Amino acid sequence: MESEDRYYLAALARSPGAGSRLLQQLMGHFPSARAVWQAGAESLVLQGKLTSGQAQRLALFCRKQPHLPEQLAVDCQRTGVRLCAIGQQEYPYILKEIFDPPPVLFYRGELQPQAERIAMVGARRFTPYGEGIALELGERLASAGITVVSGAARGIDTAAHKGALKSGRTAAVLGCGVDVAYPAENRRLLAQIVEAGGVVISEYGPGTQPLPAFFPARNRIISGLSRGTVVVEAASRSGSLITAQLALNEGRDVFAVPGSIYSATSQGCHQLIQQGAKLVQCPDDILEEYGLVAPPKPRKVRRFTPAERQVWQVLSFERPLSLDEIIQSLPDGEMSNLAFILLQMELKGLVIENELHAYRRAERE
Repeated sequence: MESEDRYYLAALARSPGAGSRLLQQLMGHFPSARAVWQAGAESLVLQGKLTSGQAQRLALFCRKQPHLPEQLAVDCQRTGVRLCAIGQQEYPYILKEIFDPPPVLFYRGELQPQAERIAMVGARRFTPYGEGIALELGERLASAGITVVSGAARGIDTAAHKGALKSGRTAAVLGCGVDVAYPAENRRLLAQIVEAGGVVISEYGPGTQPLPAFFPARNRIISGLSRGTVVVEAASRSGSLITAQLALNEGRDVFAVPGSIYSATSQGCHQLIQQGAKLVQCPDDILEEYGLVAPPKPRKVRRFTPAERQVWQVLSFERPLSLDEIIQSLPDGEMSNLAFILLQMELKGLVIENELHAYRRAERE
């Protein structure tokens, strides 16, 4: 596919009702996406095998926005966003296999079409237990050479990305344009993903704001990019279960992390396990399915200032603490520059701050 033609395909994908299957059909009957864009309704019926109603709607859309392909090209150049079409070598090969692959992908970073990927999804309203599991699984899977795929949402998604960034590569799939930070507090995280050699992906063009309808569609890309999907904390009615079902529909592996039988955020995971998902107790339960082994964790030499050591001793990996809880746990019950000390410890990789502004040790002892 010619470079310019990508933008015509991206413009066609914006037409209401022009899904992936329909566009694949059209591309099989026309020499290029540009030819489809410029075709009239009659030609779309005769050559593209569309119904009269489909052809009229598509032709009207193209006629009303004649400069949309050129505008998309300008927007991508202005925002530093790259575009890949389904017919190009950069397009992830495993994503082509799903029932309705996105015709185009807008992205920042490196796609790496042959990468080995595992998705990790879960609750936005997470527990400390779920956050810790996501951090640990993300780190260990990435250390084994797996790209950890998630949706950059609050909660488990964010923890999965942060864990993967500690030892390797991660991919964030958004339900908005890749130049839009949603949620806003993850702007820095998205930048870090790109800087670390990962990728931020969307089927929506630059400037597209997040809408509720975009997220179920986004989930098919998360599962479609991945050989397997791991669910870490999900309620009985959760978007994460939609992602798991999409993975099952495509014949991909599904894993689930168990939790307390009394926890509402683990009910969805328990349902998946009852239905045949593989129960995950440690990262090796996932890695062994693909013949992979994570390297031994290097033993780190931690260097603390006296104040940092005091803070370290009251923190744990299992339960994050707020600033007030840390202060209350300190021997003297006070520390005037605690926020600065925690920032220095975060920069050293000693602690992690979550979106609730609570702190935990960065690694399990």
